[in-house]
Amino acid sequence: MSNKSSHRGFTLIEVMIVVAIVAILAAVAYPSYIQSVTKTRRTAAQGCLVEMAQFMERFYTTNMRYDQTAATPPVAVALANPTCRAEMTAFYTFSFTAGQPTQSTYTIQAVPQGGQATNDAGCGTLTLTQAGTKGRSGTAAMNLCWQ
Repeated sequence: MSNKSSHRGFTLIEVMIVVAIVAILAAVAYPSYIQSVTKTRRTAAQGCLVEMAQFMERFYTTNMRYDQTAATPPVAVALANPTCRAEMTAFYTFSFTAGQPTQSTYTIQAVPQGGQATNDAGCGTLTLTQAGTKGRSGTAAMNLCWQ
């Protein structure tokens, strides 16, 4: 009889090869995942801007001006009403640009913050005016920032 026992299992080399393959796949997949999440949040912020612009247009239809009524200025109301803001507050800050709204104009902006600002520096701050003009503060192409 032989004292040799037959053990089955993985060798250290086999385990190291599997770990290396998983690391390579993760290194390729993670940046793509972050880019996708960043783009999704940017699109959600665009939706918030459009929702706020629609509120401002309803306000204008009722009051024939963007900046005020006898009782309620739209600044607080426009920024408080959109339902999308609750889920976006960790990634974007929504506000009117300085001196806005006026009687006949407004510009709403979505300023990225935290990780969104770092990952989306190419687009930067997104803006939308009463004329529907879309803008961004970054250097990325407009069609990449507003799709």
